[in-house]
Amino acid sequence: MKPVKYLFQASCLVIVLILCSGCSATAGINPFAPQPTPLPTLAGWNLVWHDEFDGKTIDSSNWTYDLGGGGWGNGEAEYYTSRTENARVENGNLVIEARQEKYEGSYYTSARLKTQGLQSFQYGRIEARVKVPAGAGLWPAFWMLGSDFNGSNWPDCGEIDIMEYVGKEPDLIMGTLHGPGYSGAMGRTKWNRQKYNIADDFHTYAVEWDANQISWFYDGEKYNTITPADLGEYKWVFDRPFFIILNLAVGGQMPGPVGLKTTFPAQFLVDYVRVYQR
Repeated sequence: MKPVKYLFQASCLVIVLILCSGCSATAGINPFAPQPTPLPTLAGWNLVWHDEFDGKTIDSSNWTYDLGGGGWGNGEAEYYTSRTENARVENGNLVIEARQEKYEGSYYTSARLKTQGLQSFQYGRIEARVKVPAGAGLWPAFWMLGSDFNGSNWPDCGEIDIMEYVGKEPDLIMGTLHGPGYSGAMGRTKWNRQKYNIADDFHTYAVEWDANQISWFYDGEKYNTITPADLGEYKWVFDRPFFIILNLAVGGQMPGPVGLKTTFPAQFLVDYVRVYQR
């Protein structure tokens, strides 16, 4: 009869072998680590590009930066940087942070990310889930410019504003087209008011864009459509590739001055950006 301690050791060896028998297929995977959320399917659409911001840093194959100050043609007060203080990935979100600080002659800093030269798209459903910051004078936006934009050919290159929010109007978001003859205050825009403060939670914003129309969506509900016929005599310039922009402006002609109750740092959070095509 074998001593009890040897029987115990043999039993433990058998248990270890059983537990490890199925380990080869999952070697190196921590079963307790959070797993990526499966991407949802969208009937009638194929997902062709996306960024879920689930990594540790901003993906440089998707995003680059606009840098500088000078008002950006809108009287904005911020200086855009590529510092992690102003743009980073954190807790599964892209964080674009506006800060009240003196920097390169400006009194605010923020960030403006773009896919220009990296990713461009012609037609499809362009969608993002974001949480805008509260406060008068803040101006977060999710928008697109024609890929032929060279710094001096706006509005001929075309602009699609998927979402703009101004903190002084906490229940309002806007979707707008700008092009030759219909830019700035003449842009083709639609206001979409809610019965609550939009900055209180995440919401989904999208356009569905094809050769004949562009439609805007808020939390899955369509609220506007523009066709070439709606432009009358003006040219439809939305028949070419466009790139995506995410930014948080401070001050400017549309949002107005920073409110006395607006607090900094202010964060524009982006859960994901996805592009689908039929």
